[in-house]
Amino acid sequence: MASPPPEPSDTELISRVLVRDDRRAFGELVARHQSAVRGLLRRLTGGDLAQADDLAQETFLRAYRGLRGYRGGAKFSSWLYRIACNAFFSRDRGSRETPVESAELEAGLPAQALLADTLLERYDLERALATLKPRERAALVLTYANELTHEEAAVILDCPLGTLKTHVARAKEKLRLRLEEVP
Repeated sequence: MASPPPEPSDTELISRVLVRDDRRAFGELVARHQSAVRGLLRRLTGGDLAQADDLAQETFLRAYRGLRGYRGGAKFSSWLYRIACNAFFSRDRGSRETPVESAELEAGLPAQALLADTLLERYDLERALATLKPRERAALVLTYANELTHEEAAVILDCPLGTLKTHVARAKEKLRLRLEEVP
């Protein structure tokens, strides 16, 4: 019995999009990477699913339009993360929303769910993350939640390695102080 053909690499799919305008190939790239991009954006937006979905759609639209600009020096996923972060930063500059207040959160969740320790811890962390500057939040999310190296995160955020490390250190200190305040 013959084994199924191997999955095409990101590079092969990109080539098909660029050479033949193969939209199915781009659809495969989206399917392959959308979960990771949406996860990153959910964390950057403080759990705002609607905003994360909008930004993910914008990310893939920008990626499609700018695919010729992808040089292959970094992983395709890193290139997408950079586009996603830039979309987030652009949107963040346009609107300075305040973090969700606890009364608003409580109104939207069942009482029994609020009693769960893990939910409360997640809520505290999301609120603390929302207080960080966008670049600090992005640096922390990329390095910890997405498990990228500092070097990879610096490339995605288009900043020197030292600056990235400073963003991470400041973010961790701010989170530590903020979470110590939580009863």
